[in-house]
Formats: sequence, structure tokens, C-alpha cells
Amino acid sequence: MSTNCALAIAIQAGVPILTWGPPGVGKTATITMLADALELPLEVVLASIREPSDFSGLPVIEEKGVRMEPPAWAHRLALAGKGLLFLDEISTAPPAVQSALLRVVLDRVVGDLALPASVSVVASANPPEQAVGGWDLSAPLANRFCHLFWSLDTQGWVDGMIGGWSVSGLPHLPPAWENSIPDKEVLVASFIRHRPHLLLQVPEDEGQAGKAWPSPRSWSMTARLLAAAETVQAEEDVVASLVAGCVGEGACLEFLAWRRDLDLPDPEEVLANPTYLQLPDRGDQAFAILTAVITAAVGRLTEERWFAAWCVLALASEHGMKDIAAVAAKKLAAARKPELSIPLKELQEFAPLLQKGGLM
Repeated sequence: MSTNCALAIAIQAGVPILTWGPPGVGKTATITMLADALELPLEVVLASIREPSDFSGLPVIEEKGVRMEPPAWAHRLALAGKGLLFLDEISTAPPAVQSALLRVVLDRVVGDLALPASVSVVASANPPEQAVGGWDLSAPLANRFCHLFWSLDTQGWVDGMIGGWSVSGLPHLPPAWENSIPDKEVLVASFIRHRPHLLLQVPEDEGQAGKAWPSPRSWSMTARLLAAAETVQAEEDVVASLVAGCVGEGACLEFLAWRRDLDLPDPEEVLANPTYLQLPDRGDQAFAILTAVITAAVGRLTEERWFAAWCVLALASEHGMKDIAAVAAKKLAAARKPELSIPLKELQEFAPLLQKGGLM
């Protein structure tokens, strides 16, 4: 059930998914049922029997030049305006096909056709040792996916055999769920500032490079999935599987442990009463608090919130955290509206820095 929830969240969030599992565990059947439950048109493409031109497009000579014509399944998805592209058996696709899939997975571009943003990409793979003629996924292709591992639920299989197969209780993202993405980007950025070596760790082993590992791209996907999971109040095991699916088990464990220890105040409460803020001694906590407050202020910038945000930054500077506050000060100054006056007292500590950067 947790795998289905993670899949449903990632599909609706528009993050490409790669499901791993041995043959015969029901990956394809489950994806088909998920598409029906989410009311998404489904296109199944068996990657192992396709040519690179099936994804990069077939060249068609025209008067003005050469056009790369996409296949019929891409036209159907574009016409529907939404949908689910299921790339089955991707681990049996030869390297040339994997290369052609790079733009399809990340940019949703097939030939010269850009698919709608509401088209999601899901792939399935068997481990190379269990796939006939299988290859390890290339590192660039693997890093474009959130990797989810299929676990065989014996009781669920028994229930399905007796009562019929279905998926139920799936989370549905609300229309404005993307509004919380900036908050999660702040959270992820604060963690990377604390653990900078985890920003990029390309595995040396080819097999592991074909799975999940940390990169700027996979951390961005993590922030997006955290926002989506929070809006539907997903269980912690679902959140953990989504984060690990993007950046790998090791980075996931460190991030989730760090997040549990943060104990961040509500940015809106801080903006309402900035003088009551008690900044912690830990630099990573203080950085996370300040960037979260400034992100909230910039998201709905009124004169009152503008002055409150500068008050928070001035307080941080007074407590010997000027270097940490300077990062947030640049973002706040860049968001200034013409009608907002300059708070000279609160801004004086940062004026030289902002003038040097052309922000004041």
C-alpha cells in the first residue's frame, strides 16, 4: 500500500518514477490500475523492442528543413493534454535507446514534440541479473528518476486473488500544492549547507550509478516530492521511500534525522512577532529559520511583512550571525517593491553588501 501511495504522489507531482522489482510481481498491472484510478490516459511503451528514433523522432524532410516526427503514442498524449507514459522493461533497453530517453524522461520532449506538463513518466525495470539481455542504467538516465522498490505483499496478493484486484485510498494532491515547494527548497538547501559533501556523490560502481544517488537535480526532485507528500499528510514510511528514491538510502537517512532535530518555528508566527524570536546557537538551525522566514515574507510581501523580515535579520546580526543573515538579506532586498520604503535602522548592517551587489 505504501508503494502505491508513493507512486500516486510522485505521478501527480510530475516526478519521473522508476519501479524496481523481479518479474511477475505485478508492476505493469499496478501502474495500469493507478492510471485508471487517477483518470489518466495510459500509453505503454516497451522500451526493449524500440529503436532510438522511437524517442528522438524520425527525420521528415520538409521545405524549411528536417523535422523529427514523434510516434503515434506521443501524439495521443499531446492531444489528451494529460496522461501517463509507462516505459516498460527499461533495463533491457540498449544503451543507444537509453540515451534517446534522456529528454523524454526529464523534459517530456519526444522528437520535436513537447508533451504537456501534466504528462507523467513511469518506468519499470527488473534487476540486470534477472533480466534477459539486461543492462545497468546509465548514470545520467538513472539520476532523472525517483527509484521505488517493489515489495511483494503476500496478504495483498491473496486478497486480490479472492476478491479482485484494485487500488483504493490513493492520495490526491490539492490544486495549490505547489505553493509549499519554496519552503521545502529552503529546507533542502539548509541541509546541504550543513552537509555540503552530499550535494553531489556520483557512485564509482556502475551498478550503483544506475540507482538513486545525490545530485543537484535529485535534491530538487526531493523538495518537490516533500511538498507533495506534506499536502496529503503522507505517512513517514512513504516520505522516506520518496526521499531515498531520489538521493539514495545514505543521504536519505542523514536528511531525515537532521530534519527531525530541527524543531523550526512557524515562519508566519515569527513574522507576526519578530522581536520574540529566539535564535538557536546551531548555525544550520539558524540558517533554516532565517531562510524560511524570508521565503514566507517574499511569498506575500506587504509593508508590514517587509519590515518584520528586516527586523528578524537585524536580530540575527546582533546575535553574531551576520554571515548567515546576509544570504537571506540578498533574497529579501531583491524582492523589494517600489512602494516599500527602506528600513534604514534594520538594514544598516547589510547596506554595504547590498550596495556592492547592486540590490540597493
